[in-house]
Amino acid sequence: MAQLVFFTGPMNSGKSTLALQTHFTETQAGRAGRVFSRDDRAGAATISSRIGQEQPAIEVTDDFDFYGYVTGELANGRRVDYLICDEAHFYPAEQIDQLARVVDDLDVDVHCFAILTDFRTELFPATRRLVELSDRMELLQVRPRCWCGAPATHNARTVDGRMVTEGSQVMVGDVVPTADRVVAYQVLCRRHHRARMTAAAASSRDEVG
Repeated sequence: MAQLVFFTGPMNSGKSTLALQTHFTETQAGRAGRVFSRDDRAGAATISSRIGQEQPAIEVTDDFDFYGYVTGELANGRRVDYLICDEAHFYPAEQIDQLARVVDDLDVDVHCFAILTDFRTELFPATRRLVELSDRMELLQVRPRCWCGAPATHNARTVDGRMVTEGSQVMVGDVVPTADRVVAYQVLCRRHHRARMTAAAASSRDEVG
């Protein structure tokens, strides 16, 4: 029986890498699938990992209908055995219901890869729905570390180098700040997320001390 599987972990835990690996493994077994993403750091219609792997994907928009898309493919004689859905935390919650229907009514496996909580430590609407509907939830085994060395569990957003806990839930940035990038992200342990102590803030404090 097909399943809706939710793979999750903080940034740098290898979600997109696993999404690409899952697609490769499925195709090697002779199965036909489709790869989806949204707001990938590499640009539209792309799924990319931070270790340098990437491939084209179907860009998900707010009005995209997963159930309508798959039924259309099947009606036109095109085989669909599974879907790979990366950056699923950016999807509208109703699209998670569509994916569940794809699994239940069309017997197509769906693999969703997403961050569980945002920079405010709150669930995204889509990940809340994935927790509610998924047949299985998998926590990625690759555990990124906070600057202090403890396992990182929280995603922090920085604007002009300062950690923020307010603002739009969706704001695409990256985990490697550069001179021309205002918005950046960093993974922290709970203690240092609560204290708003990023690596830069800790370094500045040490220099003052």
